[in-house]
This record gives sequence, C-alpha cells and structure tokens, in this order.
Amino acid sequence: MTKVLFGFLLIGLMTSCVSKKKFTALQSEKDQLMQMLENNKKLLADCNDEKAKLTADLSAKGQEAANATKQIKSLEDQIASLNNNNTNLLKRLEDLSIISQAGAESIKKSLDAMNEKDKYIKNLTSSMARKDSLNLALVMNLKKSLADVNDTDVQIEVKKGVVYISISDKMLFQSGSSMINASAQNVLAKVAKVLNDHKDLDILVEGHTDNVPISTEDIKDNWDLSAKRATAVVRTLQNKYKVDPSRLTAGGRSEYSPKTSNATTEGKKLNRRTEIIILPKLDQFFQMLAPSK
Repeated sequence: MTKVLFGFLLIGLMTSCVSKKKFTALQSEKDQLMQMLENNKKLLADCNDEKAKLTADLSAKGQEAANATKQIKSLEDQIASLNNNNTNLLKRLEDLSIISQAGAESIKKSLDAMNEKDKYIKNLTSSMARKDSLNLALVMNLKKSLADVNDTDVQIEVKKGVVYISISDKMLFQSGSSMINASAQNVLAKVAKVLNDHKDLDILVEGHTDNVPISTEDIKDNWDLSAKRATAVVRTLQNKYKVDPSRLTAGGRSEYSPKTSNATTEGKKLNRRTEIIILPKLDQFFQMLAPSK
C-alpha cells in the first residue's frame, strides 16, 4: 500500500509542477510511513514469537493436565479398592461378632499361665543367681579358713552347681581304718565353722575308696569302709563341732565314683578321699523348682 501511494506521488510530481517544499513534506511522510512499517514488522515478529511460546506452554500444560488426570484416575481406583476391602473387613468382623465368653476365658487362662511361667522362670533365674553367689562366698570363706592346709590334701571346687570339699584319705584316716586322725581335727573344725555360719544349707558326706579289695574283722569290703568313714566324719561334725544333725547325711560310694583311673598308685591315692558336699536344703530346692499355682 505504501509503494502504491509512493507511485501516485511520483506520477503527480512527474505530471505536474510540485514545489520543492511539498516534495520535501511528502518525502518526510514517506520516511515516517516506512518507519511505521518496520515497527509493525517487528511487532508482528514479536507477536509470532509470543504466540509460539504460548502454544508451547499450552501444549506442556495440556500434557501436565493429562498426567494429572491419569494420576487422579489411579487414586480413585485405589480409593475404590480400599473402600471395597474395608467393606469386606467390616462384614468379616460382623460375621465373627464378639469372641465367645468361653473363648475369652480360655485366652485369659492362657495369658495367666504364660505370666506365671514367666514369673517362675524369673524367680528360678534369680534363685540360681543367688545360689551361685552363695557358692562363690562359700568357696572364698573355705579357702581363706584352710589357707594353711596343703592343697593336695584338701581341694575345694564347685561342681554341678554345688560346693565340694575333697579331703584326702591320708589326712583323715589310717590305711584301712575309719578312725579319724587327730591331725585332721583342725581341718574339720574350720570346715564346721563355715557350715555353722550357713545354717540354711545341708551337708552330704561321701566316702570313696580305690579298687583294692579289703576284708578285715571290722571291715567287710570297700562299701563298708567308705560308709564307715563317711559316718565317722558326720559324727565328728555333730558331736564335736555342733553341726545340726538334721542337716547331715552320710553315704558310702565304695570304688564306683573315682576321680581318675586306678591304674596307677597316684590315681589310687586321689580316689581314696572323703567329700563334704554343701547343698541347698532339699525341701527349699524342690519348692524353688515347683511351678507356682
């Protein structure tokens, strides 16, 4: 349109006399129109760029909207499934109703039994721990009291959860005899002192021999010898050192509970012994093991 206008102007200039002043004015107007055209072209290009950007944004938003729609659909499906599950669970609960009175009582009894068993185990563990502590104290007291006695003649140890005092045959008796040596009285006196300090414990005295047979006017065999030696120790603890006889038990083991083989002289020497075994009172022990009612 601008070119056509310019043509007309040019023709007019060519066909008529136009003043220089008017020509200059027309030229100025042309320049203004050309500048406006350039500005409009730039605005058009900017508009096209903005349009392309908006179109791209709209496309992206459309994709986001599509994704959001899919997510919403997935969530709606999950909600429907959960609602269905809840409905089924509620129906199941309705079918089960409330646990019957008999079932509730049975469960209560089972829980009570479990609690009692747990209490029993805790009490037993506590009792065993106290017994272990007592055994340790006994061993320490005995070893302290018998510190001046040869270790080969008197041995103190914990076996099977109880304290054993093993006194050699050589220290207590003459060979083949059940009469206690005078030199052994010092050891028995010290042992009795510890026993009397712990009146809640029972004492088992066991006589042991080697496997060499014996038969005399007073001793029939190793059974007889081991039993008489145990009895002699028990009598001494009772009569001379005032240990309560209700706590004492004497027993002979003959040759049938050796510490080691009887094949050597040294082995026979170790097997000829009297053991003083310190035990918890049997009635208290069984009460400790009995389950609570």
